[in-house]
Amino acid sequence: MIIKHFTDNDLYKFSVMLAIQKLYPRSYVRYEFINRGHTEFPEGFAERLKEEVVAMTKLKMTKEEKRYIERRCYFFDPAFIDFLEGYQYNPDEVLITQEGGDLKVSIEGYWYRTVLWEVPLMAMISELYFIMTGQAPQGVKEKTVEKAKGLVAMKADYSDFGTRRRFSFDVHDEVVGALRENSGEYFKGTSNVYLAMKHNTTPIGTMPHEWFMYHGALFGYRAANIKALEAWVEVFQGSLGITLTDTYTTDSFFKSFSLKQAKLFDGVRCDSGDVIEFTEKAIQFYKENRIDPASKTIVYSDSLNLEEVKRIKDFVGDRVHDTYGIGTYFTNDVGVKPLNIVIKLSAIKANPKGEFLQAVKLSDVMGKNTGNEREIEICKLTLGID
Repeated sequence: MIIKHFTDNDLYKFSVMLAIQKLYPRSYVRYEFINRGHTEFPEGFAERLKEEVVAMTKLKMTKEEKRYIERRCYFFDPAFIDFLEGYQYNPDEVLITQEGGDLKVSIEGYWYRTVLWEVPLMAMISELYFIMTGQAPQGVKEKTVEKAKGLVAMKADYSDFGTRRRFSFDVHDEVVGALRENSGEYFKGTSNVYLAMKHNTTPIGTMPHEWFMYHGALFGYRAANIKALEAWVEVFQGSLGITLTDTYTTDSFFKSFSLKQAKLFDGVRCDSGDVIEFTEKAIQFYKENRIDPASKTIVYSDSLNLEEVKRIKDFVGDRVHDTYGIGTYFTNDVGVKPLNIVIKLSAIKANPKGEFLQAVKLSDVMGKNTGNEREIEICKLTLGID
């Protein structure tokens, strides 16, 4: 059994689950697995993955996990935490098929339930692939300690964002432990709730792209960012205040980011595109709205390594508070080629009896666009994007 703990999942999946329950409890959705790297999966992979999915039904939140969430996740209300305690994964929501080396995975069901599948499914696919292809990790602790020391030398605040494409749970566990031991105040936490609990650190995360994608599909692309942010504030009242910008491109985001929202949200996250351009756009936006950029945070999270962090830090200086969410570079830099995979929202219904509406994501990089090609073109046309 690859996933052994209920909270071996990223914080943002639980936070968006709460928001969905509060505002869209009848919404019904579909997710699709996207094999960006065109990896060929070994024979019998789908059957093994199905076994792992069925095994997820055994997971239940423990008393220790509940106490930790009550203590550290102050933005979760007691009713939601009680719901998590009674939650059980339903494998009927996941469809897995395989033809040759081509793996197909989709998830379908009520959004408030299916939202938890994405991260553990991706972690299972990654770990199972390396098990079935007989690959072993090398130099995990040594490399991690070296990276931690490098980040400390740069005085870089950073967090682990490595659950989805990790080599394995054991590697992830060792990485977080080594980061915690060797970084002092600069290691701010991990996106993985279970490992945050185990290593006595902070669970890190806010919202996923799917939150914006849902609002874009339901309310239209011009209203997507405004609706998504207002809905988030309605639920969390200012907590979890780092927002993504690139679901429908950062330029489109800053055109609709209101003064109220800019003051209320703690900062923005750079998850794709040119980090230097992004930084300048964010700083310029805050200045134009008479907000001191140094009072705001930019979370950089796109394919980071030590060299990239240093490049960004040298450029940013003290103009804005910079922090770094580092994923695969921590949890799958072990001498193998990491899988380039994602699971994305593909269609939504406001209620189960309605018709599916296509959900798309543009990103600030062409190759990261996801969704129906025709709908992507409609989205671009609506937003005036070439």
